[in-house]
Amino acid sequence: MGEDKALVKFAGQPLIVRALGILREAGLQPSIAGARSNLGSFAQVVEDLVTQTGQGPLAGICSALAATATPRAAFIPVDLPLLPSSLISYLLHYATVTGAVVTVPAINGFAQTFPVVIHRSALPILQSQLESSNRGCFSAFQLAATTLNQPFAVLPVEPLVQSGQISHPDGLPAALWFLNVNGRHDLARAEALVSASLPVS
Repeated sequence: MGEDKALVKFAGQPLIVRALGILREAGLQPSIAGARSNLGSFAQVVEDLVTQTGQGPLAGICSALAATATPRAAFIPVDLPLLPSSLISYLLHYATVTGAVVTVPAINGFAQTFPVVIHRSALPILQSQLESSNRGCFSAFQLAATTLNQPFAVLPVEPLVQSGQISHPDGLPAALWFLNVNGRHDLARAEALVSASLPVS
C-alpha cells in the first residue's frame, strides 16, 4: 500500500474506522492491537509487549488477550472491510455456548484465519509459539486447541446465511466477505462492490 494499511481510505474513511465500526455493530467495545501508527484517536490501543514489538499479528493477539478481563476476545484485521458484524456476533455466541477455545469461519470449505474468537486460556500456548519464532496464527490456534484438549470450531458460513442466522447489510454474497485488501487493486474492487450494492436515490 505504501503506507500504514490502517489509515488507507476505504469508502471515504480509514480502514481502521471501518474495522472498529464492524466490531461496535456486533455489540463490542473494540480496542486496537498491533498498531504500527499512533491510532489512539480512533480507539484504545493495546501496545505490544516490549519483547514482541514488530512480530506480526500473533504478537498483537497475545498482547490483547493479556490485557483483557473478558474470557474471550474477537479479532478482525483492518484489511477485511467487507465482513458483516452479524458474523462476529454469531462466532462469539457459538464460542460461548460450545466452550470452543478457538472459533473461525469457513467459506467454500476453507477455514479462515480471521475473524477469530479466542479464549484467554489459549494465551500461554500462543505466547510460546511467538517466543519460538513460530508466528503463524492459524497453526498457533490449532496448537492451542490441541494442547488444551478443547474444541477448535470451524463454522461453514454458507449454511448460516441460508438459514438466515447471519447476513450482510449490503447484501453481498458470503464468498466476497473475505476479500483481503492487500493492494490498491483489491481496494478498488472492494469499494466497487460496496458502491454497487448501495441503493440509488
